Amino acid sequence: MPLSSQDIKRLRRIGHHLKAILIFGDKGLTETFVEELNARLEDHELIKVKVNAETRDDRAEIVSALCENSGAELIQRIGNIALLYRAAEKPNPKLSNLLRYQEA
Repeated sequence: MPLSSQDIKRLRRIGHHLKAILIFGDKGLTETFVEELNARLEDHELIKVKVNAETRDDRAEIVSALCENSGAELIQRIGNIALLYRAAEKPNPKLSNLLRYQEA
């Protein structure tokens, strides 16, 4: 189900204070990186990924590949930082950025 504009604004607000927890680097889109991305999305639901690439087009291609491989939705991309969201099957209240933000 696509996110509404209000949902996207809320996710951007939450994501503003987050730090990048994954860094996409020189080794490319490996199976290990995709597994780690999926694990972090399952834990936190909303994460930032730093993409180290030469050009803007390369970064855009990498971000779209990350979204395709993980089933995540791109909420925002500013420079080399992408904010990705995927709802967890069983959210953990101690790790989920969405649940922790609601409590605060």
